[in-house]
Amino acid sequence: MRILIVEDEHGIATFLKQGLEEESFAVDVAEEGKMGLQLALSGEYDLLLLDWMLPGLSGIEICRQFRKEDSETPIIFLTAKDTLDETIFGLQTGANDYIKKPFHFEELLERIKVQLRPKSGDHAIFTLGNITLNTTTHQVFKLNEEVNLTLKEFALLEYLIRNKGTVCRRSRIIESVWDIHFDYNTGVIDVYINALRKKFMLTEEENYIQTVRGVGYIAKEV
Repeated sequence: MRILIVEDEHGIATFLKQGLEEESFAVDVAEEGKMGLQLALSGEYDLLLLDWMLPGLSGIEICRQFRKEDSETPIIFLTAKDTLDETIFGLQTGANDYIKKPFHFEELLERIKVQLRPKSGDHAIFTLGNITLNTTTHQVFKLNEEVNLTLKEFALLEYLIRNKGTVCRRSRIIESVWDIHFDYNTGVIDVYINALRKKFMLTEEENYIQTVRGVGYIAKEV
């Protein structure tokens, strides 16, 4: 899943990015408000972390403008402001949660997990043929047998399954799973695809992850 951090304190932004990437999130950072809003409106994020005071455009203004276009994506404010009136104002603007600086990373991580928890009617369990992926427990099964995946293998499989039936271009995979936004040797994707095929011992009849030559990969039922 992909998170956008809009935070002008470089040290905090770097710390958060590193910590969240270790938890298998893809993370982008903007250190000023206008760029933060531009990225947020791209529609590529599952959650936004917004500082309140930012150069160019405040977190409150980002939240207000973003909510005109997107009423669903969770927003968490990171700020030193902590009076009751300020808290209420931030929530009324459209934020889902509010955490005061300084904070413990573990607490922020739990708040993020709460916001990303599937809501009523949403699905935490995805299937691809006889493969089942549970985003809540972070487990994967083939039939009734659990298959142990690395964090990156899990993230790649989740991306493919969430886009089941759609051709996933190599550039989009490398951006979404590896968080790389420049010209990069995407051969690493092939290594991980082969690893997934081997771990699931996919037969010709179970060709759930198919190569689209010159483009990327597609997850589909056979």
